[in-house]
Amino acid sequence: MMFRIGIISDTHGLLRPEAERGLTGVDHIIHAGDIGRPEIVDALRRIAPVTAIRGNVDKGEWTREYPDTKLVSLAGKSIYVLHDLNSLQAAPGAGIDVIVSGHSHVPKIDTTGGILYLNPGSAGPRRFKLPITLATLEVTSQSMRPEIHDLGGD
Repeated sequence: MMFRIGIISDTHGLLRPEAERGLTGVDHIIHAGDIGRPEIVDALRRIAPVTAIRGNVDKGEWTREYPDTKLVSLAGKSIYVLHDLNSLQAAPGAGIDVIVSGHSHVPKIDTTGGILYLNPGSAGPRRFKLPITLATLEVTSQSMRPEIHDLGGD
């Protein structure tokens, strides 16, 4: 059985229709911070259950419900979510399968020390000439398959 996780970050208050379409059908959504406004998470929750953390631009009363980091277990995998990978204090503990981060706006998939590092890039307003992206992670009992999806956009 496959469990599909949608991973999005750095929406900065903009949830593009392309992002909503790209997340349709996922079993769970992870937002890796810089949400921008609470309505973004509300809209994502209409697609699937959401795990969201606070990013460096998330300020104000509404952000109190979102932690700086979160350890979540999905489909038998232990996933550590933080906004800025550079703020990772120490090597992750044993049993962490995936580290999800955002902040850089640069999509990246890497495996180091048996841990999958996944940055979905930015799905919000375009920064510089970086692509507008999100990621999916397909998890089965045998494997994890991460993929970056270019949303196009202006």
